[in-house]
Amino acid sequence: MITFNRINNLIGWLVFGVAFLTYRLTIEQTASFWDCGEFIACAFKLQVPHPPGAPFFLLIGRLFSMLAFGDVLKVAFWVNMVSVLCSAFTILFLFWTITLLVRKLIDKPDEKLNISEIILTVGAGMVGALAYTWSDSFWFSAVEAEVYAMSSFFTAIVIWAVFKWEKIEDAGEGNRWLLLIAYLTGISIGVHLLNLVTIPALALVYYYKKYQKPTIIGALKAFGCGLLILGFINSGIIPGLPTLAGKFEIFFVNTFGLPYKSGMLIFIVIFLGLLVWSVRYTHIQGKALLNTALLSFAFVLIGYASYLTVMVRSEYNTPINENDPSDILSFVSYLKREQYASRPLLYGPSFTSKPISQKKEAPVYKKQDGKYVIQDYRFDYNYEPGSSMLFPRLYSNQPGHPQLYQQMTGLAEGQKPTMAHNLSFLFSHQLGHMYWRYFLWNFAGRESDVEGAGTMLPWDITKTFPVSISQNRAHNNFFMLPLFLGLAGLMVLYFKNKKDLLVTGLLFLLTGVALVIYLNSPPVEPRERDYIYVGSFYVFCIWIGLGVVAVADGIKKIAGSSPKTAALASALSLIVPLIMLVKGWDNHDRSNRYHSVDFARNILSSCAPNAILFTGGDNDTFPLWYVQEVEGFRTDVRVCVQTFLGADWYIRQLMRKTNKSEALPFSLDTNNYAFGKNEYVPFYEIPSVKSGINLKEYLDLIKHENKAIQGPLTSGDMASILPSSMLFLPVDLKEVGKMNIVKKDFTSLMADSMSWTIGRKDLYKSDLVMLDIIASNNWKRPIYFSSTMGSSNNLGLKEYMQLEGYAYRLLPVRVPGADDGYVNSDLMYDNMMNKMAWREVDNKNTYYDNTYLGSPVATARIAFLRLTNQLLAENKKEKARKVLDKALAVMPDNSIPYDQISSNFIGPLFELGENKRALDTARAMALRADENLAFVKKTDNAGNRDINTDLYILQTIVRECRQAKQDTAATEYEAIFKKHLLAFNLYSSEAQ
Repeated sequence: MITFNRINNLIGWLVFGVAFLTYRLTIEQTASFWDCGEFIACAFKLQVPHPPGAPFFLLIGRLFSMLAFGDVLKVAFWVNMVSVLCSAFTILFLFWTITLLVRKLIDKPDEKLNISEIILTVGAGMVGALAYTWSDSFWFSAVEAEVYAMSSFFTAIVIWAVFKWEKIEDAGEGNRWLLLIAYLTGISIGVHLLNLVTIPALALVYYYKKYQKPTIIGALKAFGCGLLILGFINSGIIPGLPTLAGKFEIFFVNTFGLPYKSGMLIFIVIFLGLLVWSVRYTHIQGKALLNTALLSFAFVLIGYASYLTVMVRSEYNTPINENDPSDILSFVSYLKREQYASRPLLYGPSFTSKPISQKKEAPVYKKQDGKYVIQDYRFDYNYEPGSSMLFPRLYSNQPGHPQLYQQMTGLAEGQKPTMAHNLSFLFSHQLGHMYWRYFLWNFAGRESDVEGAGTMLPWDITKTFPVSISQNRAHNNFFMLPLFLGLAGLMVLYFKNKKDLLVTGLLFLLTGVALVIYLNSPPVEPRERDYIYVGSFYVFCIWIGLGVVAVADGIKKIAGSSPKTAALASALSLIVPLIMLVKGWDNHDRSNRYHSVDFARNILSSCAPNAILFTGGDNDTFPLWYVQEVEGFRTDVRVCVQTFLGADWYIRQLMRKTNKSEALPFSLDTNNYAFGKNEYVPFYEIPSVKSGINLKEYLDLIKHENKAIQGPLTSGDMASILPSSMLFLPVDLKEVGKMNIVKKDFTSLMADSMSWTIGRKDLYKSDLVMLDIIASNNWKRPIYFSSTMGSSNNLGLKEYMQLEGYAYRLLPVRVPGADDGYVNSDLMYDNMMNKMAWREVDNKNTYYDNTYLGSPVATARIAFLRLTNQLLAENKKEKARKVLDKALAVMPDNSIPYDQISSNFIGPLFELGENKRALDTARAMALRADENLAFVKKTDNAGNRDINTDLYILQTIVRECRQAKQDTAATEYEAIFKKHLLAFNLYSSEAQ
């Protein structure tokens, strides 16, 4: 006879196989955008990623990368496979967790379960596990090299292990399971901290098992103890122990003159000695509970010990070494994520609060003459009295955020937010938009993959959506069936097992709503953040599994209890995850998608040998790190991340050789760039240098802290200032001429000095570093700015920049009026036509989500457009035709839909005599824009859609048709344009 345990195991592994096959077939073949490129590069060479790091994830990633057997192009695939495998195991343990909970509802020993109960149990497990397998947010993380898949695995196995422990009667064996749970919790710290938030809810499981007559007071105490354990691990262990070790280090080095690291080693010896003695003492004394607690603490530390690799690898000075946590003091800063701005939680300022002074926080030390010397302090602000408030939700004063707060809450300019405004923002945006919207994406439906997209409800099937939405692959309607089945499972627990209802309910809240409150998100994020809340979606899928029991109970009332009833309930419920599979496959299938890597390669291919390349945010930088560190492509180019340039640790790294790139030139030294030095350079115009200041002389004055260019800060301290809005830099024409870096057409524009307006604005250290590199380089190495960087980061030098592809090269030639740089058509044509790749971008079957359709596509289309227009201006029509043909061929409308940049191709098409092609393109775009605008107006959805994009497209089409004398088409599209201007009350302003 086949036992239940055997069936449970077999079906569990079958579900594992289904999940594994799903993720293997839809896996990203290479490094996708956001953090994946960074993590793959860091796993491949065991480097140090952004804080607080993920050392255990990187260690496992390193092992998997070896399966590429030297083929660097396969490394990304194998590191992605870590997430595939972890996700499949997550589904396995979810299945076993659901079957455990169903057996608790049945309340029979496993060996006494009948056929109906066995079918119902495994059916519930299959439905819940497969629903999570094919849920939107979890599937997204399951096929790329991010930490969330492995984090979900640890969450799943810990929850399963706690419920498994609950069934064990033998105390000794149960304690071993508790130690396993502690060890898994410790390891999970080296992946992501999300797993820790489950501890308070799981503490209730411990309480309900240990106390036969539980009470509400007892449950609250158990929950409180769980919160204390969470706080102890999150604050006492993770940063707390290294902080204490740091204090030992400073004391023993500074007081007794011992060598560096001696204090840390003394702390480790004392701490471990005390821990071993305590474990042994409690064992000898028979104090079982205390002994188990101490052993659990020890096992958490064993798991947490993966973080030692961070310090070891950082000291090795790996090419990617963020924050340089090579000693115990910088390691603490790394763990505390001190490079990021903090967010107030229970009490703090609002966005209208005005800082009136600074207050010293923790000191920052540096090594000097065998001691640790305070070089500066971290500062925080004191705000005007009465401006701080309880539970601040409207706190961010980052550029653009105050305006968004006002728009979302109805606050007037200068009006201070009240608690009512706080709560309004919490419920409407933080909970509504940033959580419940994501929740409904997974269990009701999703409108599209466009940033800020809404949800789909069953009755939306009758709506007429524009093609841009209806044909979007993420346009999925689950008819709320997963939601209803999960709510049915919730009711099952309410009526049959209130203890597990409380436990799972708290798990759901802690991994969802509580995280929302803790994270206190600003009014806008760089991308959708649904992946953060997959823990709560996991719990809801447990309820979906239990919903099968509710379906079976309903059928029993009609057909009675039998194996057929259980099988029918399972089969009917299985329709729910199958709908999620059918609807979700096309927008999770990442087959044949390579453009994230090609995008990075194209940026590097735009650069001359041995270049210095300034880049901006994550998606500009992480793919570049990947192709250089893993694939070894163009390692002669030094990538300089603008967002890191103000950090002393990053500047030190730029001052040394990395791969094939020599150290960068600097005139200022590490002392000038030390923490707290020249962080902020305010603008104070000095009359004597109003007409401009020599950049090299200015940097020399800063280097020697000359009082002639110093002024007072608000704190009263003296600091270097920017004394003029004009800068000039001498140019050695003879030496530059020998380098042959200036196009012959522009040599007549060269002068013995380049001068530009940097603006009447304050500088930051990152700006100072860029100016230093430019001045000290003396044109020896090519300097480039990625075209993806914002205009505010070009230091006012755009007229001295030459566009050569996806990057602008800085040259000592000013072309008047070239506000967006000038195009070197010869160089750019060679780069764009011969050195760049757009693999599978023309494949209509390949899925490109909103990230790919943003900056990567825009960068390519703008580059093609700029080159085409320049070639037409130079009367090189055949070359222009080839460029335009390639632009439309590599990114056709049926794979990469035409956007507002594409509307500017219509004019060149007319100019090249391609009238039919131009008119066909114009019609396709005009009809689509008309449809989009009509939908926005009809649904009153303007707040979530950029109507200006479609209006711009229509306006451009009208203009290009008029200029090409296509009056019939121009009149037709102008009528559409004016119709929508009137509809949105914009006609009068636009007409003017």
